[in-house]
Amino acid sequence: MENDHLLACRCMEITEVEIRNAVRQGATTVDAVKRATQACFGLCQSKTCFNIIARIISEETGKPISEILPIKIRIPVRPLNIESF
Repeated sequence: MENDHLLACRCMEITEVEIRNAVRQGATTVDAVKRATQACFGLCQSKTCFNIIARIISEETGKPISEILPIKIRIPVRPLNIESF
């Protein structure tokens, strides 16, 4: 039974139902779920919600969790000088 209020991504307040609906509509990777729902865009950058999203994708598609890749990491738009930190 799906719970409409169970959060999958706490940072962006995306529910499990929203993730499942995105997967059912074709978002079968974490990157695709991210684009479809805005999950993983929060402060944790998927460190908290990746396992939950991967489990949901696995349950909905039958794909083993070990085959579900994390989101792609993007480099900063501008290079930063280490001295600026």
